[in-house]
Amino acid sequence: MALKIGDKLPNFKAKDSQGNVFDSQSVVGVKPVVFYFYPKDDTRVCTQQACGFRDQYEDFTQLGAEVIGISGDSVVSHKIFAEKYKLPFTLLSDGDKKIRNLFGVPTALFGLLPGRVTYVVDEKGILRLQFDNLGGKIHIEKALETLKKMSK
Repeated sequence: MALKIGDKLPNFKAKDSQGNVFDSQSVVGVKPVVFYFYPKDDTRVCTQQACGFRDQYEDFTQLGAEVIGISGDSVVSHKIFAEKYKLPFTLLSDGDKKIRNLFGVPTALFGLLPGRVTYVVDEKGILRLQFDNLGGKIHIEKALETLKKMSK
């Protein structure tokens, strides 16, 4: 069942790019969080999107938010991707698609690609934005716009 605006984000755990277990409770309900699901490490649009979040990471942290990228790639793939592009935020490995299914992220291009969806969760753990678009850069703009509205 897909998450909807106003839903409380359920807890989940996954391995990060360092092989450590990430527990969503460490950030959800503590501060605003941007979760962005993307299809694949080191592909053109996914790299542009990740580098966009990297380049504006300070804008997110100034708003008190954390950014977390999620794809089905392995821990090793994430580690290489994060190091290559100097990504300052957490990447989570979702090879079994449990997190993707928990959020209700759809597939794109007739089910051929994992979807590209960004979620913004407020400091209480409530979903405030769900943005589904194959373009990468617009996700950063929409997430920042939502965080700015939440901080007013």
